[in-house]
Parts: sequence; structure tokens; C-alpha cells
Amino acid sequence: MGAVSSTFSQLWRVLNGTRKVIVNLVFFFVLALIIIALTSEEDPIVVPDNAILVLNPQGVIVEEKTYVDPVEAFFEETFGGQPENPEVLLSDILNSIKRAQTDDSIGALLLNLENLRGGGVNKLQAIGAALDEFRQSGKPIIAVGDYYSQSQYYLAAHADKVYLNPLGGVDLQGFGYYQLYFKDMLAKLKVNSHVFKAGAYKSAVEPYTRNDMSDEAREANSELYMALWDAFKDDLTAHRAIEPRLLQGDLEDFMALYEAADADSAAFAVQTKLVDALKTREEIRTELINLSGFDEEKESYKNINFLSYLEATNDAPQLGGSSKPTIALIHARGVIMDGYHKPGIIGGDSTAELLRNARLNENTKAVVLRIDSPGGSGFASEIIRQEVLQLQQAGIPVVASMSTVAASGGYWIAASADEIWAAPTTITGSIGVFGMFFTLEDSLAELGINSDGFRTTEYPYLNPTRELSDSAKQLVQSNIEKFYKDFVSLVAESREMSFDAVHEVAQGRVWTGSKAQELGLVDSLGNLNDAVLAAARLAELDDYRVAPVEPELSAKEMFFKELFGKAAVWLPEPAQQPQRGLVKQSIYRVWREVEMLDKFNDPQGIYALCELCPTD
Repeated sequence: MGAVSSTFSQLWRVLNGTRKVIVNLVFFFVLALIIIALTSEEDPIVVPDNAILVLNPQGVIVEEKTYVDPVEAFFEETFGGQPENPEVLLSDILNSIKRAQTDDSIGALLLNLENLRGGGVNKLQAIGAALDEFRQSGKPIIAVGDYYSQSQYYLAAHADKVYLNPLGGVDLQGFGYYQLYFKDMLAKLKVNSHVFKAGAYKSAVEPYTRNDMSDEAREANSELYMALWDAFKDDLTAHRAIEPRLLQGDLEDFMALYEAADADSAAFAVQTKLVDALKTREEIRTELINLSGFDEEKESYKNINFLSYLEATNDAPQLGGSSKPTIALIHARGVIMDGYHKPGIIGGDSTAELLRNARLNENTKAVVLRIDSPGGSGFASEIIRQEVLQLQQAGIPVVASMSTVAASGGYWIAASADEIWAAPTTITGSIGVFGMFFTLEDSLAELGINSDGFRTTEYPYLNPTRELSDSAKQLVQSNIEKFYKDFVSLVAESREMSFDAVHEVAQGRVWTGSKAQELGLVDSLGNLNDAVLAAARLAELDDYRVAPVEPELSAKEMFFKELFGKAAVWLPEPAQQPQRGLVKQSIYRVWREVEMLDKFNDPQGIYALCELCPTD
């Protein structure tokens, strides 16, 4: 026994000593990086003469990045990790294209989109418009790829030349929406779902009560996604003479074209005029060297990626000074939840605080509320809207600017703005509410667990371990219907429409921005810049600055952000993260749908959420 004890004791000493060595090595490595970052000066980034600007965005295109703890981000990057859901700012892409258009140092633009994971149609359209303006400078745009997803190809189609790897392909699948349904799973687990809703088209709760899509949801899906696909196709055909049969979506036509190309995806792309030519990577590299010249240090063509280019050209004077009349820009992106939350989630309290800070700033003359949200908590949505009303009472006009999605609760927070602007492809509407509760009395009984107790009143009581009483069901449904009436009423009052007119286009129905304008739910169609100009007009401003209003970081957060931000500069550039495989995509999708349940935190259990409306 003593020998065994001695062996384990020695093994523990070895393991513990190894652990201490590793911890110390990591500590001193990080400390060295921090000291170097704090004591060294960064070498300026130089834009090569006649360089090719490489537009190589990684991740999903967003207008506001999800908050990431700077310490976690640093260690993840230090040890070669990559964020699970990388994001790239739309403004960074647009600004780099705009600057390069008039920069004599930039001779061409290269679209390398292999790590782009997509974005809303309106965001892709904004980048496409910037690429069209760049082409007017006479500088060529070249798109290269081993394979193009649908979003990647949309941007590539704006190039002068589109090249594809000889073993590559282009994936045009159209738009659609498939939902996972959990009714049978819940039944097997003996979990009872209790659903309450107002609005015939409010189908956010269907996954927990059905095994398939309702006729109402199918009708809404069909109209919405066909409208988006038509807009998408119109943009493609405006830039490329694509074989018309390919974009009709008819399987027989598709197979005929595919067989004519001998089942070769790359040849198929050429024959249908999706791409201009098939070229290997070396052939592309040679062409780019001939275009820009040879960079001996990189042993390749002269180039600079768009993020480095932005940093190198960031000495341009900022718009205005702090004393100028200000149009405050507030981003509201993500699911709406009760309480305080970091960027990436719209917190009822945290977003209301941003609006209040703008109101209390004496330089603020107007506010643009940029919304990219499928909604969420009804209570939190109303807390935000109340701050919009406070701004208006203070004489500060508010313009709501809709991005990819501003539906349900996202429309709620926009409804009372002085003007509502949307992109033609914005997903909006979904004016409806629902409530959902799960009870586990049957699951517990199956395990031999029972619930019993005493209460001093007979009032309705929600307890997940007990059966939901008829009186509780009646109370919840009454609250849902009251909330829906309040939603329709505030829209009717704000939009100067009758209750019946709003109810006719409400009931949870989802619309595109173009259709919403026809129905009176939106004032004008345009992008964020259009909304800013509208805000300036309402505030009667000729000379002003646009200032983002962002959450204030604590002293601790600011310290770590600066410290680890500088240290990260000295790390090797991380390898690009490959796209998820099909299996991983499927698993991640299931996880995202289950994870959504964690965002149901409304204090009354009442939600204004659009189930068809992913923000990205």
C-alpha cells in the first residue's frame, strides 16, 4: 500500500510541477508582450505605390460588433484561436472602398471573399453600390475565388472580372427559411408547452406546438422571401449577363444546363456566364503581379488589405468639433432583452440609457436610431420607446433607420419616431405578441416526483412544477391580447392611421421595407446616410457632426482594452478560419435555436419577436 501511495505522490509532484512551469511560461510570455507593447512604437503602415487593395472580410457583416471581453480576445488570439462567429464592420468595408477610389496609391481592388459569412441583403447592396462608385474611377475590380457562396457571389458580380478555380463552383440556392420543430420531442419528454398569442401570422411559437409550418407562416414566408429573391436577382442581372434560365429556379432547366456542362461545376459557371474565366491561384497571382508590380518583400503582387489600409489612412480630419451641433447615432442590434446588456444584445435599460445620454447632451439636436433587430421582450421594447418620446418632448427629433431587420419589437421601438426609413429589402412589420411557458409536472411524475404545497390566495399562479390552471391561462391570454391592442394602438397613433387599418396589416405579418412603405408603416426608403440627412432636415441643421453614442466602459474595461489591444499588435497574424463544414453548421444551427430560449427574460413573459428575422 505504501508503494502505491508513494507512486501516486511522485506522480502528483510531477504533474503539479509541470502545471506551475506552464503557468509561469504563459505568465512571462504575456508579460513580455505587454511590456513590449507599452514601450515600443509601432512602425507606420506604408501603402505601396500602385498597390492592389485586398477586400478580404472575415465573418458576418454587421453595423455594430458584439462585445467581446478584451482579455478573452487577447488570450484567444495569443494561442491561435479564432472567434466562433467573427464579425466585420460594414463601415470599415465602405470607408476603405471610398478612400481607395480617389487614392493615387491604389491601382485596383481585389475581392477575396472566401471568409465572408454573409450579411443582410441591404448590407450587401450598400457594399455593391460602393463598388460601383469605385469602378467609375477607372480602376479595375477583380474577384477571385475557389468557390463562391451566394452572398460572396453577389459582391463578386460587381467586379470587372470574376475568376473561379477550375475545380470550384458558384452556389446560388435562392432564399428560404427552415425551422426546427420540437413538438414530438417535448411530448416524449412529457414537457407541456403553453402558448398564448395575438395575431394570425405570429408563428414564433409554432416550433413548440407543431411538427410543421402552418399555412399562415408558409404564406408569409413565400411572399417575403420571393420579394427578397427578386431584388437579389435584379441586382445580379444588372451587372452580369447571366443565363436567364439559371435564375428562374426551375429544376429541369438547371439540370439541362448542368448536363450541358458535363456535370462540371466550374464549366457550368462559365457557360452560364456567372464567371468570366477559370484560373488557378498561380495564374491569378501572375496576372496581379503584371497589374501592380512585384513586391520583393512579400514575393507577390503589391497589395494591402483593407483593414491595414484604413489604419494607414486614418489621419483624415474628423468631422467637426465637440461643440458643433450633433446628430447622435445610436445602434440597436440584436434580440431585445430586459435589463442592461453589452453590444450585440439590445438591453431595455442599456439602450434607454444611450438615448437618455443623447438627450442630456446639450449639443444633441437630433437622433438617428439605427435598428437591426427581430425584437424580443415587449417590456424592454416599451422602455426604449418611452425614451424616444422623452427626446421628442425635449424638442429633439428622432429618425428610425432600419437595417436588415426591424420587426416586431424592432418595429415597436421605431414606431414613435418622427420619421421611419427602411431599405427596400428590410424585413419589418411582425406586429404581434406571444407568451410561452413550459410546465414539467408530467416529466416529474414520470420520475416519481410530485409537487404539493399551500398558498394564501386562489389567485392564478405560474409554477413550472405544477399544471397550469384554467384561470392562469385566461389571465395570460388576456394580457397578451391587451399587449397586442397596445402595440396596434401605438402604431396607429404614431403613424396617424386607424386601429383597424393597422390591425389589417399587423397580426404578426412580416413585410419587406418596400411593401411596408406602401402600407404606411414606413415613411421613406433609403440607407443610413439618407436617415441622417432626414434628421438634419427635421432639426434644421446645415452644419453638424454625426457622433455615435456608445456604452461607457468602466475604468477597468478601458484599461484592459487599451493594454491588450496594444499587446495584440505584436502577435503573429492569425490564420484565416475556414468555413464551418456541413455537419458543424447543422449542429450550430440547432444550438442557436435552443440558445434563443435563454433570451426570453421578459418580466411578464410577453414577447414581440419575429421568428423569420435573423439579423445577420
